[in-house]
Parts: sequence; structure tokens; C-alpha cells
Amino acid sequence: MSRVAALYVAPERKAPMRSVPRVEAEAGRGLVGDRHHGTRHRHVSVQSRDDLAAASEAFGAPVPEELTRRTLTLDHGTVPTEPGARLVVGEVVLEVVRRAAPCRVMDTEIGPGAARALHDRGGAIFRVLTSGTIAVGDEVRAG
Repeated sequence: MSRVAALYVAPERKAPMRSVPRVEAEAGRGLVGDRHHGTRHRHVSVQSRDDLAAASEAFGAPVPEELTRRTLTLDHGTVPTEPGARLVVGEVVLEVVRRAAPCRVMDTEIGPGAARALHDRGGAIFRVLTSGTIAVGDEVRAG
């Protein structure tokens, strides 16, 4: 079973990501305090340290999780990317909207070629279906 290894939020677009120990998730709205809170579908972005390790190998240098702009990082495992698939994170149910595509900003923030290394390793974008608290250390399971 995977666990939440890290949580990051940014209050506005292009603001630095800030590590937090817990965050409130609101059904249909997203993570309180994050730039995507209140958007229609892009509530939570999820990545896995296993995929980051593979991206680092392909990139030839570390791919720091905090620079990928994802909000939730799993300690290991595979992030579902099929639309409609669900994850239960602590008490919160998330549903996949789409695969997360790495943006070109990663080439600036991490280094040229980082976005390419993250291709098919960038995790997924989820919507929040049920409200609750998500905290570092919470269990993550298929739902």
C-alpha cells in the first residue's frame, strides 16, 4: 500500500510550491490554499516517487518532486491515469480526470530535457469527490 510522502501547494500561478503537512480537500473544489482550488476539474495532481526515480534515470540527474508542480507525491507505486479511476487518500476520494502532462516550465525549473524525461511519468490530475483532510503519511489505495 502506498502512502502520502509529500504535499505541496502554491497560492497562485507561478508561485513557489510550499510543503505542507496536511491540507483540507473540498469536494468539487480542490485543496484549500492551492492555486487550483475552485477550478472545475484540476483539483489535485498526483505523482509517485517510483516514476520520479525513472524520470531521473532518463534525465541523467535528479528530478526534485517539489519542482514538478504536483500537489501530492506517493512514496511508491503506480498512479492510475485512466479517467474515472479512483484513489482513496486517507478519508478523501479522488477521481482521475486525465493524465498529467509535464509542462515546458520543468525544462526551466529543473533543466533542459526534464519535461521529456517526465513524459508518461508525470502522474495524473484528479477531482475531489469527498471532503476531508489529506496528511503526509496517509494510506493511499485504489477506490
